[in-house]
Amino acid sequence: MWKSIHPAPPDSILGLTEEFKKDQNPQKVNLGVGVYKDEAGNTPVLHCVKAAEKVLLETQSSKSYLPISGDPAYSAAVQRLIFGADSEVISAGRAATVHAPGGTGALRVGADLLHKFTPDAKVWVSSPTWANHNGIFGAAGFEIARYSYYDGETKGLDFARMMNDLETVPAADVVVLHACCHNPSGVDLNEDQWKQLAVLASQKGWVPFLDFAYQGFGDGVDEDRFAVEQFAAAGIDFLVASSFSKNFGLYNERTGAITVVTPSAAEASVALSHIKTVVRTNYSNPPAHGGLVATIILDTPELRTMWLEELAGMRNRIVTMRKSLVAGLAAQGVDGDFSFIERQRGMFSFSGWSDDVVSSLRKNNNIYVVGGGRINLAGLTTSNIDYVCASVAAAMK
Repeated sequence: MWKSIHPAPPDSILGLTEEFKKDQNPQKVNLGVGVYKDEAGNTPVLHCVKAAEKVLLETQSSKSYLPISGDPAYSAAVQRLIFGADSEVISAGRAATVHAPGGTGALRVGADLLHKFTPDAKVWVSSPTWANHNGIFGAAGFEIARYSYYDGETKGLDFARMMNDLETVPAADVVVLHACCHNPSGVDLNEDQWKQLAVLASQKGWVPFLDFAYQGFGDGVDEDRFAVEQFAAAGIDFLVASSFSKNFGLYNERTGAITVVTPSAAEASVALSHIKTVVRTNYSNPPAHGGLVATIILDTPELRTMWLEELAGMRNRIVTMRKSLVAGLAAQGVDGDFSFIERQRGMFSFSGWSDDVVSSLRKNNNIYVVGGGRINLAGLTTSNIDYVCASVAAAMK
């Protein structure tokens, strides 16, 4: 049956990683895939994760299926993390949380749930957005539309155009928002802008869908939930897809959650019943290990403290690499002001490097960058930063 079918194109990001792995050059640098790397270029297992896994190994008594929605303790821990332990959303029971296989799985479960009841709605994504948003919501059956976001001239947010575009979004349409550390630009809304956006969503009646994959990589765990808090305070329907891949380093455990927030506990109960039907016909039950590990860490004070310290270390290393890149490009005499890289947050930046520069870096220097110039700052280290800056300088001449 496959003789007359052409191969599907490789994923633009994961395909780049496959090329990187095949590269035999010892100087190769991967600035593409969104995975945290430490100073040695490794994706580490956090010490708090190792400690929690030891507890789990000693106490786990069964490998039986989890409930369709996952371990209730995991759902409770997720809600305390994304809303804050004292949130009215939690005390009022206005949220339903289901353990999903990673942030991608959470987005897809949410997309399938929404399409079940609003099949004619459009899903609006930022221009630009994480490429897989288009694939996930398109595969769920939605038509994709775009709203303005990044300003290539200022290397910042075009908030006026963003608000103008979202003013036109019809009620019941879905608007995908990056809660913090926007992927791919690294450009976020400020607190006043989030407040304005929550008001607009309340007035217009469209459904916010927050992708919250990088909590703790912006300013801190508490600070990064500001956007979620604004929509929660508005008392409207919205969704949050969260992930422990980045902030816990649980990439291959596929540990995420989809949370549906409603105006009342009764509505949350109805929502949960329908999320379960979506999950049952997709993967039936979530994988256990990562969720159990995350729950142990979040529910054990000393392990939570250890986690916050390790997370701060990752966040601070990325900030250091941002500063080093800007300084290194200036030292190499590269034309242009790259100070915007220091103002951005999270692992990613729109570098401003053209596709010709990106192609040259891969061909001549074995430096792998996603088309469009998005770079992962965590791929930089003190041992490769000079090489990268010199290579960029040569490619931009």
